[in-house]
Amino acid sequence: MRAAAGVCADVAIVILNWNGARFLRRFLPGVLTHADGARVIVADNASTDESVELLARDFPLVELLLLDSNLGFCEGYNQALAQVDSEFFVLLNSDVEVTLGWLRPLRALLEASPRIAAVQPKILAHADPTHFEYAGAGGGYLDRLAYPFCRGRLFDTLEKDQGQYDDPRPVAWASGACLLLRRTAWQAMGGFEPAYFAHMEEIDLCWRLQNAGHEVWYHGGSAVHHVGGGTLPKTNPRKTYLNFRNGLAMLYKNTAARELPGSVLQRLLLDGVAGLRFLAGGEFANFWAVLRAHFSFYGKFGYWRKQRRAARPQLRASQRAGVYNGSLVWAYFAGGKRKFSELGLK
Repeated sequence: MRAAAGVCADVAIVILNWNGARFLRRFLPGVLTHADGARVIVADNASTDESVELLARDFPLVELLLLDSNLGFCEGYNQALAQVDSEFFVLLNSDVEVTLGWLRPLRALLEASPRIAAVQPKILAHADPTHFEYAGAGGGYLDRLAYPFCRGRLFDTLEKDQGQYDDPRPVAWASGACLLLRRTAWQAMGGFEPAYFAHMEEIDLCWRLQNAGHEVWYHGGSAVHHVGGGTLPKTNPRKTYLNFRNGLAMLYKNTAARELPGSVLQRLLLDGVAGLRFLAGGEFANFWAVLRAHFSFYGKFGYWRKQRRAARPQLRASQRAGVYNGSLVWAYFAGGKRKFSELGLK
């Protein structure tokens, strides 16, 4: 399949879809309008709704890749992108509304430096575009225990976008909701960690990219609007399970050797506190999800140890971009800090 002529003809926008016909119908026309010559591909994760019929009937210009089963976000993208030969990939959630000119600044940034492997735009809430959206906001950061947060979002507290995070800058991770990747870097990393299924996969990938000498960036000169929670709402116990299991695995896989023992011990303690908070609040399903997450990690420890060797962790927190060397949990819950600027980070 040949790409259409245009300024981004070497870019493939790849939307992984699972029962998202309502989002495709709503947002795919805008993606096609603002694709700037890029290929637009939908990889369907064996949807049982009308997604495939909708694409064939209403979107004949969209390339369609059919996957045999619901492989999840990680393996779904791994198998889909193995079939795409464009120089750059955009991983785009089906519930994202793009804007005029959104793609050009991202592509220009990757072309400016071969060291940059991934970049995300500013991600605003579709329901209220004056505020940042949870999944990515103004660029992803990690604290020293690998708790993720963003410029514009600490835990569930979202800031108003007042242009304070418009500057391009290197970050710890870029959001999988809208992520432009260099194909050669993606292939060198082996794609997403397939055992995650979904959640934390882009953070893990970005950490591995940094360990391998690549850079990950945010560009506030590009903006998209994200609905969020299109597949699993934030309060879903399944999401709780995946976030806690994958977060612990990610910390173990990628942390430098000298920091690993202390980081894992503290993370286990804080995960325990989080589980007790769920229990005290009557959220029994989420409490059980935290326990199951840890049992799953211990049960597959041999696998995670093998993945740690493959990841070759080498960079300390102080050597990586986008890392807060304090505890976000302490700063937020004990220190009352609700804005990124209050953490003392530049």
